[in-house]
Amino acid sequence: METMQFEALKVALKQDKTGYVLTLCMHPDDIPTDLLRDFVGARYQVVMVRLDGHEKPITDDHDGDKAIRASGILCRDQRFWQFLHDDMQILTPKEQDATEWLREYLGVHSRTELKSDMNARKMLEKITKEYRAWSEKT
Repeated sequence: METMQFEALKVALKQDKTGYVLTLCMHPDDIPTDLLRDFVGARYQVVMVRLDGHEKPITDDHDGDKAIRASGILCRDQRFWQFLHDDMQILTPKEQDATEWLREYLGVHSRTELKSDMNARKMLEKITKEYRAWSEKT
């Protein structure tokens, strides 16, 4: 069986004793004829992507956004600079040195890469934990 692709609008969501019932509205020209012919109760595997106003998928990557913010906050934190300096990672405890070190450590050219680079986010979590442990001792 071929996959069916069509655009639809969410018009209702309700709950009954078996679960949630999602109601979609489709333009008559867009509804696949196979869908019309299938019996009520037919099972489907559904994949849906929300579209923006330009027909592009909307990505909702909260973890990436949080990582971008966290890395910026970290690099402006004077105690983080001192942590890197004490660990002999940077020569002078300055924001610019901490920022350059963090980019190199994470393997990114820009903090915005944290949005899509899961490995860099894991490395950020690791260094943040190390920093917090150091911070609690001092």
